Amino acid sequence: MTDPLRDVTTLPDLLHGHSRSGPVRSSHAAYVDLLPPCNSGCPAGENIQAWLGLATDGKHEQAWRSLTADNPMAAIHGRVCYHPCETVCNRAQLDSAVSIHSIERFLGDLALERGWRFDPPATRTGKRVLIVGSGPSGLSAAYHLARLGHEVEIRDSGAEPGGMMRYGIPSYRMPRDVLAGEVDRIAALGVRMTSGHLVEDLAAERAEGSFDAVFVAVGAHLSKRVDIPARDAGPVVDAVSFLRSVASGERPVIGRKVAVYGGGNTAMDAARVARRLGADETLIVYRRTREQMPAHAEEAQDAEREGIRINWLRTITAFEGPELQVEQMELDEAGFPQPTGRFERLAADTVILALGQESDTAFLRPVSGVEFAPDGTVVVSPSMMTGCAGVFAGGDMVPSERTVTVGVGHGKKAARNIDTWLRGSPAPTGTKHAPVSFDMLNLWFFGDDPRRQQPQLTVQERVTGFREIAGGLSEAEATFEARRCLSCGNCCECDGCLGACPEDAVIKLGEGHRYRIDDARCTGCGACYEQCPVHAIEMVTDLP
Repeated sequence: MTDPLRDVTTLPDLLHGHSRSGPVRSSHAAYVDLLPPCNSGCPAGENIQAWLGLATDGKHEQAWRSLTADNPMAAIHGRVCYHPCETVCNRAQLDSAVSIHSIERFLGDLALERGWRFDPPATRTGKRVLIVGSGPSGLSAAYHLARLGHEVEIRDSGAEPGGMMRYGIPSYRMPRDVLAGEVDRIAALGVRMTSGHLVEDLAAERAEGSFDAVFVAVGAHLSKRVDIPARDAGPVVDAVSFLRSVASGERPVIGRKVAVYGGGNTAMDAARVARRLGADETLIVYRRTREQMPAHAEEAQDAEREGIRINWLRTITAFEGPELQVEQMELDEAGFPQPTGRFERLAADTVILALGQESDTAFLRPVSGVEFAPDGTVVVSPSMMTGCAGVFAGGDMVPSERTVTVGVGHGKKAARNIDTWLRGSPAPTGTKHAPVSFDMLNLWFFGDDPRRQQPQLTVQERVTGFREIAGGLSEAEATFEARRCLSCGNCCECDGCLGACPEDAVIKLGEGHRYRIDDARCTGCGACYEQCPVHAIEMVTDLP
């Protein structure tokens, strides 16, 4: 069978004005840039491969600045992001995924330690933007808008900025000094932050403040309720209020036995916080199976490691404190839980409801043009604008996965579209490179390098307080981990092509500038293509 890379004839060859004797080639080598799966999988749109490369070379501040061009809160994301970039990392098919989040955390912590600041905009536009909500989406939008030269003010009903990062995520995952450092850096760009301010009439506030545009990102702070028949019951509280009170420094009395109703990440957090507040027995009641659980698997695993029991396929039917009545469920053919009529009793002093959250969007209802989906979320266009001109929305209040990183991505996208709208410019367009998959790589260049692990508190240390569970990597560990990146689809300057070419057609351009092909010398043999470990070379068919 003929190899298409070596399909040649013996006719004279004239290519691109260069004379060459010998076989006529049918293709030639060309350097390409493809889309690595980590970049594609990041909801915040980070150029992960680029900043990993800088971290590999020890250029830490450059790496942090490359990262924060897309996401201003590296220290936060290195802790609380569920790192979908690692889920799709090609290295996972070789040994284990690159620990991207731990390198991001290292860079973020280093930036806080060394006091690195964002560069202010070169010019000011004179345009004013109001942001309602100081959670991850609002902070992200404020950062990007400020760097684009706009005057930005955030108004939030909370006592301090941060949204659910401050009042929902427990401090053992999100230390408050780290949050404060990241928020202060954004404020230093000139972003005005007004706390303790509940926006009730958006149109009036926009007009009174002469705001040219608005971004609404109030999050989902209202807990869904369910009626549980009760008689002489102990307290029934919602998880969001419970977590907020603890984050505010309160220590609610919950008793020795606590039941949490729900299967999402908030349920896991509530159960783990209850354990730290002294509950001897903490259990989670969830009406579906582990596979159907909306919580991330690592959250449930951490909860179980801390001694929390999860009762699958159960629903609470009554709370007759200090006992719960639960009904066993069975899945029907469609996978939906159905009651069985079989009941059991479980001990509980307190029930915490974690059945999902909704956004408080009542203040948006009177705004002309704003539409709502049946589930109460706000309908937005691809540019994230609502039906009211100049009013954009993002984060948990629009249809999407509700995570910090998704919210940050919404803030960046909204900011860029707000900037375009304010300037009256055409909508930005762009095309992505083709993706690169594991089977496209030639892995001769990469050894078997075990993933570096972050230090962790023991289970006994965890449940006695709110100390941060996971530690950070050292500089040496973070550098080593960054070097595990396979540089999928983009030249890593390994010199393999330089050594493989039998015609000396590959010319090295110097560190950081990669290579070029001398077309007059290239015979299209494909030697460079076949050995390239990262698939940064493709064979391109010559036109007749």
